[in-house]
Order: sequence, then C-alpha cells, then structure tokens
Amino acid sequence: MERFGHWFDSPWRRSSLAALAGTLPVLAFPAPSLWWFAYVALVPWILLLRAAPTPRRALYDGWCGGAGFMLAMHHWLLPNLHVFTFVIAALLGALWAPWGWLVHRFLAGTPGPGRIAGALVVVPSGWLTVELVRSWEALGGPWGVLGASQWQVEPALRLASVGGVWLLSFLLVALNVAVAVLVSTRAARVPAVAGLVATATVTSAAWAWAPRPESDGRTRIAVVQPGVIDGTDSGDRRFAVEERLTRELVGQDVDLIVWGESSVGFDLARRPDLADRLAGLSRGTGAPILVNVDAQRSDKPGIYKSSVLVGPGGPTGDRYDKMRLVPFGEYIPARSLLGWATSVGEAAGEDRRRGTEQTVMDTADGIRVGPMVCFESAFPDMSRHLVDDGAQVLVAQSATSTFQQSWAPDQHASLAALRAAESGRPMVHATLTGVSAVYDASGTRVGDWVGTDARTARVFDVPLATGTTVYVRFGDWPLRAALLVLAAWCLGEGVRTLRIRRPAPGWRVPPARTAHESPARPGR
Repeated sequence: MERFGHWFDSPWRRSSLAALAGTLPVLAFPAPSLWWFAYVALVPWILLLRAAPTPRRALYDGWCGGAGFMLAMHHWLLPNLHVFTFVIAALLGALWAPWGWLVHRFLAGTPGPGRIAGALVVVPSGWLTVELVRSWEALGGPWGVLGASQWQVEPALRLASVGGVWLLSFLLVALNVAVAVLVSTRAARVPAVAGLVATATVTSAAWAWAPRPESDGRTRIAVVQPGVIDGTDSGDRRFAVEERLTRELVGQDVDLIVWGESSVGFDLARRPDLADRLAGLSRGTGAPILVNVDAQRSDKPGIYKSSVLVGPGGPTGDRYDKMRLVPFGEYIPARSLLGWATSVGEAAGEDRRRGTEQTVMDTADGIRVGPMVCFESAFPDMSRHLVDDGAQVLVAQSATSTFQQSWAPDQHASLAALRAAESGRPMVHATLTGVSAVYDASGTRVGDWVGTDARTARVFDVPLATGTTVYVRFGDWPLRAALLVLAAWCLGEGVRTLRIRRPAPGWRVPPARTAHESPARPGR
C-alpha cells in the first residue's frame, strides 16, 4: 500500500488517472449503451478528488477528468478536427475544475452527516452548472449530458417529462456521490444510506405523479434515407436516389415524408426543375415532403440550412432556417483567430447563416410539425418551445455521413428519445445515412432503427398525443434550482467565514502604548 501511495505522488500520474476516470461515464452512452454503468461511473473520479492532498490538486484533477470525458465523448471528431479535438477537450475540461474542488471540499477526510447531506445536493448542483455552461452553442452544445445516457430506461424517461434531461443528470450524480461515500467512509454510511432512501422516495413519488401523454390518434410518416453518396455531382445523384425511394411510397397512404439534412443541395428558387419534381412526388404519394436545403439563398446573402415543406403545388411557403450552428462544422468561431482550423481538419470553409426564429408548419392533413436541424435535437429548450407553440410532431433532419463508422450516429439518434419524453410529443429523427429513428410521446422507440447500412424509404405508424408535461410547463427548473443551491451555499460559506474572522463578543484588545507613555499612578 505504501508503494501504491507513492505512485500518486507524481502529479503526472494523478493527472493521467484523473483523465482515465473521466472517460468512464462515456461507456453508458451509445454505442456501448451500458446505461446502468452511469450509476457508478463517476465513483472512481470522485474518490480520486476526495483523496487529493490539497484543494488546488483537486482543481487539477477535476480539469483532467473533464478533459478526459470531453475527449472520449467526442473522440469520433479526431479524423476531421485532428489535433484541434485535443485543444477543445482541454479547454472545455477546465469547466470541471471548480467541480473537483467542490467534491474535495465536501468529501475530503472523514465527512460528517452535515457534509454528506450537503454533498448530495451541492455536488450534483455543481455538475448541472457545468452542463449548463458547456451547453452554450458556441462551446459545442449539450451533447453528452450525463442524463442522456438513460434514453432507453422507461422510468428515467418518465422523470424526464418532469425535469428534462437535467433532472436525470442531477439524480445520477447524487447516486454516484452516495456510492462513493459508502465505499470510502465507513463512519458515514448511515447518512449516505439515508440520502439514498430519501432520493429514491422523492424520485418514486415524482415518477408516480408525473402525468402520462394521452393518446390522440395516429399518423403515418415516412423517412427517406438515401445512404452515403459522394463525388463532385453528389447533389444531383443524391436527389435522384431520394426521388426513386420516394416513388416507392406511392399507395402507402402516408401523411408526411421526411428527407434528411442537406437532402437538397440547390436553392429551389434557382432550380425550379427540382421544385417541380418534388411537387410531382407530393402529388403521386398524396403527402407533403419536408426536405432540407443546404445552399446559397436566392433572396438573401449567404448559405442557409433550411427545412422546406413542399406540397402538390410546390413549396408551401413554410420554411425554417437553422438557428444553432455546429462550431467548426458549419462556422468557425472568431474566424480571424481560429481560421487555421481549416488547414488541419475538415472545418467549415464558409460560415453558414443563422435563422432568427423557430417555425411550426401545418401539413395538408392538419398535423402541426416542429422542425429542427442536425444537433439542434440536443437542445431541450428548442423542442420544448416548439411544443409550447403547438407542434404535434417533432422532426429532426440530420446527416452524420462523415462519422458513419463511429459512435456518433447512435448517440445522435438516442437524443430524440429524450426530446420526445420531455415534451410529451412523438419525434422523428430522419437522416441521410442513418441512424434514423422514431419515438412515441413517452420516448419509446416506434419500429426499428434504420441503420447506417440501409438505403430505403421506411413508413412508421406514429401515435399522436395531447397534454402538457411538467417540463414543457415549467422549463429548466432543475437548472434554476441548482443555481439557487450553489448561491445559497456560497452565501452560507461567506457568512461562516466572516464569523470566524470576527473577534468574539466582549473581547477587547488593550490599546497600544508608545514608549513615551507610562501607566497612571494610583491617586494621581
């Protein structure tokens, strides 16, 4: 044991171990999908942080663990961004440095019942704050939020309708903290178990009380997935394949046909021939077609990614321009400083333009559709706002062709389950190259996934739903609660520090005397 202890004396060894511990939670996400591992995946990292020799070392261990987590979660970017992937992981990993200090502050040494109770609330709140900050679009968005690992667990999806993916993250971190205390501190096992019981009780009550979506008929939605098509004329060839697959839907009584992201590489106003062909497909199938145009606009400067609804008479006028763009993939943040990223990887050569507002589209059959594009499906607030505006079906149009042989397609498809459960509305995740998937209003999968090896048009019977979930009504309340918890704790720490520094009541410091002063003589 003494030799093992000396092994930790090296800062580099501790940093390496912290980075390795930070990678463990990624195994709970697709493709491994070891969802149960999320319940203990943070324990090694937490144990390392509580054993840090100093609070400053805990900061470093938090940073290294965060960098390991971000690199493992986004490892599939390496072939495209190369060394820049490590730079991004290191920068974003710094967000976990204060969380590492927080873990050490509550769990170092032999924590008493008060510190353990505080850790079960404050440490998860700190983790949620990290997830909130890194969810900013310019920092990559909320891809890999810990709670998203529970996308296929029915009770967890039910809880997501109450507090979104954020509530799941909070509960998972609290569970990991309790397990870490049980493993490391024998004297503190009773309060740790009490915390587990209290958490389980509150969670069970929320699960039982949460309203379920009410069934409201069905609709038939087709997803057209053309597969990987490369080459200089890939735009025309992809359109031809999509056209052929769509014709196979004639006579199948579909209500809506969805093509993937960048399914049309030309502005339809500049290519009226393509608009006419789409209108002919709509007439032949009896359904409107939601395509995604990735091209220079004829009416505005710049390239937009736009969801466009096409009916029997051509484009209906319903259009949604993508609002949240993928950093480096669709634009270069601070291009004047970071434009060199295009020379070391496949970063965007020209910035896409942003849309200004979300749109709910009305189809011919009266179904109201809320479109999103690509990684916008990772943002819980976007789907929540669409449902609040009246969307009956959520649709995400995506393309992960660059990352076909990685974990990215599975990770992306799993996010739609969370968005469906949070909003109480079915969601269609339609891609060019897979994985395409459909989920009902509870987040349960409808039919089979359309894998990355498929080139097909698939029809799904999608159950509709009514009702309003707690999450849609009250929004990101777990994040607001976490910020309040941290603010209250910081205030309490400040007051406690002032009390320690303030002299005790009644204690008076005698005045200082100079060399020229002498005490008064009695009777003088």
